[in-house]
Amino acid sequence: MKKIFAINGSPREGGNTAFMLKTVLDVCASAGHEVEVYNAGGRAVHGCLGGCGYCTANPGKCVTDDWVNEVYAKIKAADAIVLGSPTYFADITPELKALIDRCGVMSRRDGFCLSRKIGAGVVAVRRSGGIHALDSIAHFFQINDMIMPGSTYWNMSIAGSLGSAEADEEGIRTMKRLGENINWLLEKLD
Repeated sequence: MKKIFAINGSPREGGNTAFMLKTVLDVCASAGHEVEVYNAGGRAVHGCLGGCGYCTANPGKCVTDDWVNEVYAKIKAADAIVLGSPTYFADITPELKALIDRCGVMSRRDGFCLSRKIGAGVVAVRRSGGIHALDSIAHFFQINDMIMPGSTYWNMSIAGSLGSAEADEEGIRTMKRLGENINWLLEKLD
């Protein structure tokens, strides 16, 4: 059994992004993996202070003592990480961006501890901008030497209004296949 940790960057805990994450994670859980979701959207968070050096002297800890330190510990302990966000002005939510920036610096100062872990992103999009949002998530995985599974289409769902992801049949198939590919990779990397 492997650990899969997901972060929902949406301020709507029960919204389209949450539905997409649940669809992926249900497939992973059905294979016997432990899954957990953290709802980061809407939580107060600060960006990385850059060159403060705290995480270099204190690996795994950020000088800003908030929920990001707790989430970083869960990311570090996970075998696979799934990040989800709605598309806000062609990008991810500011909460998820701050988390990515801070955890990215911390992981690099913590012995590149995310290297060769699995990382997947999912994005809810009303109309456009979703590819850029998905790229923002992928950049976090790539710079941290992580392995990214794909699916049968971009890991997104066309979801403008609350609950509309549930009607996106192709999006649901894409999320299920992403879950299957995460399971397959976890087995191969074991």
